[in-house]
Amino acid sequence: MANHPANRDEIDQFINRSRTLANPRGGHPRLLFGIDATASRQPTWDRACELQGRMFRATRDLGGLAVQLCYYRGFGELRASRWLQDEASLLQQMNRVRCAGGYTQIERLLNHALREHAAAPIRALVFIGDAVEEAIDSLCGKAGECGMLGLTLFMFQEGRDYEVEQCFKSMARVSKGAYARFDHHSPHQLADLLGAVASYAAAGSQGLIEQGAAGNSGVHRLLEQLRRDS
Repeated sequence: MANHPANRDEIDQFINRSRTLANPRGGHPRLLFGIDATASRQPTWDRACELQGRMFRATRDLGGLAVQLCYYRGFGELRASRWLQDEASLLQQMNRVRCAGGYTQIERLLNHALREHAAAPIRALVFIGDAVEEAIDSLCGKAGECGMLGLTLFMFQEGRDYEVEQCFKSMARVSKGAYARFDHHSPHQLADLLGAVASYAAAGSQGLIEQGAAGNSGVHRLLEQLRRDS
């Protein structure tokens, strides 16, 4: 991923503002972790199991985070965990999953997220996938609905499919979120991105803590997109 550095003073101001944001009263901030678990994703799912703990570790000094795992696979199967507050519980849930062939169900996942968001606010939804087999206009419309309701989407693409890239970028933009791409050769980049989104969710609507923004081109790219849309 190319590095597109923002003005350093603007980044510092953005990070300083994020530090002043408090966690919501009455519980941990919430992040929905959505993953495509169709057959092509098994290698990346295994890698994500190794890396997902970064989401919790990145927010320990910010008061913690509640994460729900939601995935789709097979023929019309969409599953969601309870809200989890430690990496061991999330890892246990993920290790039980085996990917299965099927079509994407991104819109169904977004509908689930909106229902959860209506019940209690979700700070962000991070989605990891490599394919889109649904109507792009419908997906972007649903992403725009998420944005209007304050549910920010972080769309992380595995691979380099151009149509998937354009769809994910559009969904991120209309939700006031951000897009990034990774592949199986860059596991640490994915770990950094997951940690950055967790920091965003824990610190507030404009929050990326300094450890997530410093020294990583992918995280800088997320920061630039969020700052542009704020």
